[in-house]
Order: sequence, then structure tokens, then C-alpha cells
Amino acid sequence: MRLLSLLFTGMLWLTMVVASLTVNSVVAGNTATNSIDGIRVWPAPENTRIVFDLKHKPDYKYFSLRKPNRLVIDFRNTRNNVALKNLARHDPRIKLFRTSNAKSNSSTRLVLELTKSYQLSVFPLAPAGQYGNRLVIDLYDKNRATKVASKPKVSLGDIIIGIDAGHGGEDPGSIGAKGTYEKRVTLAIAKKLQTLINKEKGMKAVMIRSGDYYVDLNRRTSLARQKHVDFLVSIHADAFRTSGPSGASVWVVTQKRAESELARWLLKREKKSELLGGGGGVIKNTSDSHLALALADMSKEHSLGVSFGVANKVISQLRKVTKLHKKTPQNGNFAVLKSSDIPSILVETGFISNHREEKNLTWSKHQQLLASAIHRGIRNHFMEHPLTGSYFAAIGYKSHKVRSGESLSVLAQRYNISMATLKSVNNLKSNALRIGQTLKIPRAG
Repeated sequence: MRLLSLLFTGMLWLTMVVASLTVNSVVAGNTATNSIDGIRVWPAPENTRIVFDLKHKPDYKYFSLRKPNRLVIDFRNTRNNVALKNLARHDPRIKLFRTSNAKSNSSTRLVLELTKSYQLSVFPLAPAGQYGNRLVIDLYDKNRATKVASKPKVSLGDIIIGIDAGHGGEDPGSIGAKGTYEKRVTLAIAKKLQTLINKEKGMKAVMIRSGDYYVDLNRRTSLARQKHVDFLVSIHADAFRTSGPSGASVWVVTQKRAESELARWLLKREKKSELLGGGGGVIKNTSDSHLALALADMSKEHSLGVSFGVANKVISQLRKVTKLHKKTPQNGNFAVLKSSDIPSILVETGFISNHREEKNLTWSKHQQLLASAIHRGIRNHFMEHPLTGSYFAAIGYKSHKVRSGESLSVLAQRYNISMATLKSVNNLKSNALRIGQTLKIPRAG
């Protein structure tokens, strides 16, 4: 009997060991297959963007809690490899990142403790460029529609120039062979351009992006409109799959893109009339669709005309400081140029994929030369074609450089002033002019 009892006890122990090994095997087989390998926080004036870098496509759920305000994200079958302690150190909207108890051992629950309630946008992104799978969370200020960042102190008659530094935040733009990020080059040039414009009497600059954060492309034109921008310049650096191409170029919106945007606005003219400039009130209220179309088309044509005019002036200045990739304004289907009510250009300052130009684009002196060329081009256009009521329209003279075939009588007729006035203003002793000579043209004439 004692022997049978020992045998039974031994079999029972063996059964328990096998069962324990089976359970442990199941638990071990339930380990997470995905991982959070990076968390990036990008504060901006009206929102904060949080980007989670994951090994595989994220499987997630999220919900908000109040009193206190929190955002909770559950990552299924995922482990966290990121230290959370200092992630919110410089962000005005997030107090703290921390973990909490997840529903399963193989999942991760992250909690963002927030300063208040925010509008949320949560979406995954597939691998692209140097990035893998991502989950993006945007925390938007609820009053962002009325906030205007970096609005200048505007004097009566100032022409407002919007400066858009391309890319930003988790969007680096193109990356050079030596690791140069386009977003850093564009912001550096944009800030130098801002300084030059703000030193120019009669002009003021507003920055669409003033730091290292991303602004949605549609939001960029919306911000320009909120800031009452008269002209918008977007700064970029070009790239190609090989290192050969080089040089700067200037782009304006395609006629087709402008017309498609115009058509959309006209369909919703009750809401969108403010986008159509001075005729907006009439466009909104008139029952005459033909009148609405005519006014809107005039706004579009004016905008395109100014855009091409400035583009040509900027190109004429850029050729003095850098090689040109294209010697005439190019038509492009860029989102930031889409608004038919805001004249705009996009300047590709050089090829970041070209080894020599990558080096130049990181050089402060070259950035200054590019900014100065863009500034002079914009200023020269508005000096020759000043906006009504602007300081440029009130000052006494604009300049004209004499070209082949032009004579004193031709210029007098073009500008509707007498030859005697032209000679007197420019201290001319005769009617003879030389090519390249700069004349002062009285505006009041």
C-alpha cells in the first residue's frame, strides 16, 4: 500500500509539473510582437503633435477622461521601449507621459496627462521615406481659429508678406547626403528674410511657421488669410534621385489648379466669400451667378498676374547670387500656392541632393544671400506696382532701368509724364539714354 501511495504521489507531482510547464509555455507564447521604439513631441503655436514610431502597423484604441484631463491610448500586443520621464518637459499642453495597467500582459497602456481639454486627431501612417509605421496624435487648441501667431505690428500702408518655411516637425522634407534636413534650411532662410522685410519701411513679415513644427498644407494658406497677407512666399530646397541637378527655381500655381479651387469656392460662396478678396461681399450676396463668376475670375487673374510679376523679379535677383535651375517662372500644382485670392510663389533655393549646394544651403552667408535676393525681388515688384493705399504708393518715385529700344519719349508716354519732367527729375542734360541706366519715375505724374 505504501508503495502504491508513493507511486500515486509521484504521478500527481509529474502531472502538476507538466501542467505548469504548459501554462508557462502559453504565457511565454503570448509575448508582444509589436513595439513602440520612439516617441516624438512637436509643440506648435496652436497644436502639439505626438508621433509614436512602431515596429509594425499599430493596433490601438484611445479614449479621453476629464477631471483631470487625460488621453489614454491602448496599444494591443505591443511593448514600450521608450523612457517617458522627460517627454513632456517643453510642451505647454502635456503635463506628463506615463503608463497604466493594460488589459493584458502583452499590451501597453499610455496615459497623457493634459493641461486642459483639446480637439483630437488620431491616425496611423504607413512607412514612408526614413520613417516606419507611426501613430500620430494632434492636440489642437479649441480656439485655434481665432489665434494668430507672430502677427506683426502693422503700420498704415504696410504690405504684409507671409513667409512659409517648408516642411517642419516630423516632416523633414528632403535630406541631403550629409544628413542636412530641408526643414532646417528653409526655416533659417525664412527667418533671415523676415528680418530683411521688417527692416524695409512699408513692408511687414509674418511667419507661417516660426519653429520646428509641422503645419498642415491647407492650414498654411488659412493662416496667411487670417494674418491679412498681401503676398505669400514659400521657401523650399529641391531634391533629385541623383546628385547631378543644381540651381534655384521659382514656381507659381498652375492655371488649372487655380481654376479648380475657384470652382469649389463658387459652389460654396455663402461660406467662402471671404476668400475672394474685395468682391467677396458681392459674391456672397448676389443672386447673379454671372456677376459672382466675373468678380471671382478677376480676383484669380489679378492674383496670378502679381504672382508671375514677383516670380520674374525674384528670378532676376537670384541669378546674381546662385545658379538657376530654371530661368523662367515654372507652373506647379503645389498645395501651398492654391489660393486664388492670395498671390504667391514657391522658391526652390537649390538642390539639397547636390553635394555642393547642400554645403552652400547650410552656410549662413549663402542663406543670407538667398534671403536678400528674395527680399529685393518682392520689394522691386511692389515698388513698381504698389498696392493702393500702401506706403510704396505714396513715396515720390519708382525706378526704371533703361532697356534696348527705349527712349525718353517712349518712357514719358508709358508713364504719362512729360519729357521735361523726366529730364528735370533725373538731372538729364539731353534726351539721350544709355542701356542699363536707372531713372527715377515720379508717381504723382
